[in-house]
Amino acid sequence: PTFISATPYGIVQLLERYSIETSGKNCVVIGRSHIVGLPMSILMARKAKPGNCTVTVCHSRTQNIKEFTLNADIVIVALGSAEFLTGDMVKDGAVVIDVGITRVKDDSKKSGYRLVGDVKFDEVAPKCSYITPVPGGVGPMTIASLLKNTLQAAKSS
Repeated sequence: PTFISATPYGIVQLLERYSIETSGKNCVVIGRSHIVGLPMSILMARKAKPGNCTVTVCHSRTQNIKEFTLNADIVIVALGSAEFLTGDMVKDGAVVIDVGITRVKDDSKKSGYRLVGDVKFDEVAPKCSYITPVPGGVGPMTIASLLKNTLQAAKSS
């Protein structure tokens, strides 16, 4: 059997379980890694549900990313850059999926650090129809997908 990588599979599950319509939508994937970015671009473009999106892949060298994200109905951010996507980069009603997780210094926390994603959540969330938090969004879905893949592999052997 073949398996979809755990993180992209978790994102697909989120889209399915929240009944987020993807067909005919513009999707921007920020990040071109072989683990998340490229597989997500393929999954969002495939002739399936979720899928059937017009997909644009942006990355750290893309000029004027804001021009792409402002036209996107769905933005999947997997860049690995803390709070990269800001409120002025997202149109009203967009679906934003934050895959990133970065530990940043925060003296107000007991540990001295806090976790943030690739999206500046407080700025972006009010504009979105759906948004995933960090922590607690894509991460748990990745774990669930990894467990499901493991179970399917065990059953097929």
